[in-house]
Amino acid sequence: MSASLSSAARPRHGLFPPLTLATLGTAILAGLLADGAWEIWARFVTPYWVGGPLQPAALVQSVFGFSNFALAEAVHLVVGIVFYPLGYLFIARPIADRFLPFLPWPVVALGFGAGLWVFALYVMAHLIAGLPPFLGFIQLTWASLVGHLIFGLVCGAVVRWRSGATG
Repeated sequence: MSASLSSAARPRHGLFPPLTLATLGTAILAGLLADGAWEIWARFVTPYWVGGPLQPAALVQSVFGFSNFALAEAVHLVVGIVFYPLGYLFIARPIADRFLPFLPWPVVALGFGAGLWVFALYVMAHLIAGLPPFLGFIQLTWASLVGHLIFGLVCGAVVRWRSGATG
């Protein structure tokens, strides 16, 4: 594995990964696979639990006032495929590396997923869209938590894989 690919996922000489195409590739791949896992959970598994799929586009519509569902879906996909994985690489991992370096990568990844859940259902849904905090802790809330944990874990696993980590 090349040095740039290795350093793209886990910096060896600094807190942040280098701003390279390898880093962007790692982020996009992590986002595609994590978002794919999220979509499988949200659309195919969650309905058996809560009676219907998770529909993050509906939240995007509430937050931004979009009437176009396809546009809201596209916004959610871009955020999940590009911006959330960059957040893992440039925010979650550096914070964990700096302040909690003893945490194993799955704990960091699950913490990242939980943070995304708090961001979605408290910051976006409650503080911005005016819905009850965490949607009142209904079954959908917990299905969303599991989906975000899956997203974080897959994102972290892809970043770890791309880093060439063996331990």
